[in-house]
Amino acid sequence: MHLPYYKLTTGISSSIFEFTSQGPKGEIPKIIIFSKMSRNDMYNLAFGDIDLKTGAFNDRTVSGNLDSDKVLATVVNALFLFCDENPKALIYAKGSTKSRTRLYRMGISKYIKEIADDFQVYGERYDFWEEFQLNIDYDSFVIKRKSLKFD
Repeated sequence: MHLPYYKLTTGISSSIFEFTSQGPKGEIPKIIIFSKMSRNDMYNLAFGDIDLKTGAFNDRTVSGNLDSDKVLATVVNALFLFCDENPKALIYAKGSTKSRTRLYRMGISKYIKEIADDFQVYGERYDFWEEFQLNIDYDSFVIKRKSLKFD
């Protein structure tokens, strides 16, 4: 994607990325975590704010910093960086709430043409996986580099 994004810093491993959202609510630290799931090649994508008081990860906060496109582009940039290090990875994403999953679908829908240049996106509904389609509600998503086959 050729959209502006925030500069990412990596954590102690190449599976943790941090950045700072900037907008009318100030500077809000954010974190993106790719964690291995039970299937060897599958990683969960977790994304949210870092609580400044506790340092805890919060994936339920609505920041309202009016930079959602730049934040989404930053998450996609992290996806590229992670897949560069883990080319066979399947990235699983599901919102912490049904409305958050809907927001993910809307973001994917908005940029599907740009994403599709490098990645394939699948949606899960009724316990079946299909290639992502516009205007369909999905329960979760899997994203992978185009060179891989998804079963």
